[in-house]
Amino acid sequence: MSVDIRNTKNETTDKAPTQTGSSFAEIALRLGGASDDEARRTGVLDTADDQVEGLFAPQYQTTSSPAHRAVWDRHVATELFRSHLALPRPDVRTVISRSLAIVRTHRDGNTLLDEHGKISDEVLSKLGGAGYWGMLVDREFGGHGATMQEFAKMITSMATIDPTVAGLASVHGCIGAVDPVRSFGTDLQKAQFLPKLANGTALSAFALTEPGAGSDLTALKTTAVLDGDHYVVNGEKLFITNAIPGRTIGLVCKIDGVPSVLVVDLPEQEDETFRVNRYKIYALARAHNNGLTFKDFRVPAANRLVPAYGDGLTIAYHGLNLGRVSLCANAAGTMRWMLAEMLPWADYRETYGQAIGRRELVQRRIGRMAGLIVACDALTQWCAGLLDQGYRGEMECIIAKIFGSEAQKEAAIELFMKTHGGRSFLAGHLFGDNVHEFLAPCIYEGEGEMLGMAFFKSLVKDHGKRFFEPIGRVLNERKIKKPNLANPAHLWALRGPMIGYAKWYGKRTVVGSTWTPLPTMQTELRSHARFAQRVLSGSAFEISGTMRAHQLKLADRQCRMSALSLKMQDAIAILVTSLYGANSSDPITQSAANVVCGELRRKITLQPTSDADFRTVTELGGRIATEGWTELRDVTSGEIMMPYK
Repeated sequence: MSVDIRNTKNETTDKAPTQTGSSFAEIALRLGGASDDEARRTGVLDTADDQVEGLFAPQYQTTSSPAHRAVWDRHVATELFRSHLALPRPDVRTVISRSLAIVRTHRDGNTLLDEHGKISDEVLSKLGGAGYWGMLVDREFGGHGATMQEFAKMITSMATIDPTVAGLASVHGCIGAVDPVRSFGTDLQKAQFLPKLANGTALSAFALTEPGAGSDLTALKTTAVLDGDHYVVNGEKLFITNAIPGRTIGLVCKIDGVPSVLVVDLPEQEDETFRVNRYKIYALARAHNNGLTFKDFRVPAANRLVPAYGDGLTIAYHGLNLGRVSLCANAAGTMRWMLAEMLPWADYRETYGQAIGRRELVQRRIGRMAGLIVACDALTQWCAGLLDQGYRGEMECIIAKIFGSEAQKEAAIELFMKTHGGRSFLAGHLFGDNVHEFLAPCIYEGEGEMLGMAFFKSLVKDHGKRFFEPIGRVLNERKIKKPNLANPAHLWALRGPMIGYAKWYGKRTVVGSTWTPLPTMQTELRSHARFAQRVLSGSAFEISGTMRAHQLKLADRQCRMSALSLKMQDAIAILVTSLYGANSSDPITQSAANVVCGELRRKITLQPTSDADFRTVTELGGRIATEGWTELRDVTSGEIMMPYK
């Protein structure tokens, strides 16, 4: 069964976490010259983040997460970064097998899409009969209660056949109405909505984004006002996947100024209170992505979701982590399809009398693609496992999302397109028909660089509260905007909080940090794992030093925060992937893990690629080109376009 947050929440209090005054980020923004509105909105998001934390027991909150502990703890368990794959249970395997067969049959028969180029209602209905839409719904409501690992495995497998169908499962189950209702709904709400969400008679969406509210969730303008036993909704939503008449959506709106979520069964027909705003969009071309306009639209008051802690932003944040893991899982499957399409062409196409699959540049692309696939598999399995254990997984899921989306972008442009040349742009070619689909995930579930800063914020939040927030409060109280430790008055005012920081710094300097022993690993993978551990442990001083150097201006140093964040993300990707590769019995998978870890390592150290490095990746690519790879066993490729032999 999927982990129910009600079983892992913090039981030490029956109240939502509250803030005592302004957060350090809010204080810093005010003293740093930001407007009162920006500081206030930052405080709102900080509060929402604290409320999400309150859903989880302390051992599963961010400060206890593997990514956070790797940087700040003096003793770190290597086991936290190992992924343990549990094979899908028989009934779940049956659902996956039936669903894959349905989509494969329709794809091969050219009946997957309707006359408008969208996944056909027939296919969606058949998938409902197979149990596809109910994977994450509890059994008592007609679903299968799949774990996140089982669900992610299905996403990867489906993406090798059709990434859009795979993505729709994530939209429906992770960020649509399924997760909000199963995680935050009352028993009556679950009984009302989950059965039809499980069998697919009600496919779902999550209506959060607005024309002026994307990354800034505090800019929501859609409102709902109570009128008797109904809420009256007015507002506009934009870029909502699965948003067509007759669908069920989680609608984020403001009720009495508080972000809230209403579960809404959209009418079968548009009228003066409900309109669908259709536009041409290149991404999500085979799914419905539309805007919604509500004008005095009535929703039963009983449809409002009221979490034990927090508000509508709490509900939104919870589902996003599931969607981020699913995105990485989708990338792993999509890149398998790309690689399966590359190999026949690399064998067919010749230059100067030799197949390009025997050329170093193409072999490097093949080897690099295999490395990206293995890293996505590793991060997906690791993050899904953490969610199944009950972790919030905010930082870890951000790593998976950013890595997966960037890997897919690189794979599509630098590896897949360049190998196929001009044929890539033919209608009917995997790249030509899907280039926007391959790039768009960099925006989904939070744009990558914005998420990178969110990762950094989560990483430094506790350290800032413990050591820098007291300094900020003193500065705020004394109206000191530019602290100068050469000024005796400033030094005296800050003596208390500075002593606490000095104690931490001195202890960390003297004692250092240790990791539990690595498991049995191949020499190269062990070297990568140790490198990642050294980077992560040593980064505590670098990050704290950055906070100390920029002080109240840190919030404005987006480039510096982004760079440090990416370094930590890459180090964690190395550690997780090296451990994943070491756990595999497949030599090609092991070699692919070594390749991607080596490239990430050189990215961190700024070391040039050596001839030995080139040999490693090209030998891997050449081996896959001639022998194949077990990870591509069930992945089929299309016919070569415009053959000339």
